[in-house]
Amino acid sequence: MTRAFTIWLTGRPRAGKTTLGGLLCRALTDLGLAAEYLDGDELRRALSPGLGFSAQERRSHALRAAYLAGMLNRHGVICVVGLISPQAEARREARRQLGEFVEVYLDCPLEQAINRDQTGLYQKALAGQIKNLTGLDDPYEPPQDPELHLHTHRQGPRECLEAIFGFLDQAGLLPALGARADSGQAAEVYSPAEERQIKQRLRALGYL
Repeated sequence: MTRAFTIWLTGRPRAGKTTLGGLLCRALTDLGLAAEYLDGDELRRALSPGLGFSAQERRSHALRAAYLAGMLNRHGVICVVGLISPQAEARREARRQLGEFVEVYLDCPLEQAINRDQTGLYQKALAGQIKNLTGLDDPYEPPQDPELHLHTHRQGPRECLEAIFGFLDQAGLLPALGARADSGQAAEVYSPAEERQIKQRLRALGYL
């Protein structure tokens, strides 16, 4: 079974969590790994529709996501969580609960986040139509020691993806799929065509 872990993407609204989280999850599944992306907004709608945006409710939302990620991890599924999770204490508690925890801070200046906002979220907040928008009129506590600190206004999605895979490889969290294929062990799991696809993907990422 795959050594499961959770990648926790945190950052202000429109920092790039959804885009990068989806790409990351697809890249992991392309390698033949079981992976699932948990989007903070979707989780709130599906599992926590009654939660508001007070400090305690935000904490509860983050810890519910951590609980679900832990369930997936225990079944061998790598979990990518894309969640604002503005409170440092809640992220520390998520790390404590999950154990195998890779915190990735997506750092994006407010001006850039506003410029890339196509939903009007920031404009509504600036006009006073909505309250408690994280990073604007509600605090966001940046991670002090994340596993990765990415600047999404300077680093594109592919560069960010490569940085994350580089960390996972160095941390020993990625299985040695290439070595398994070369030794013949992969034949029990992958077809020849799948082996070729996996090796091509690993070469594209610089691992073979």
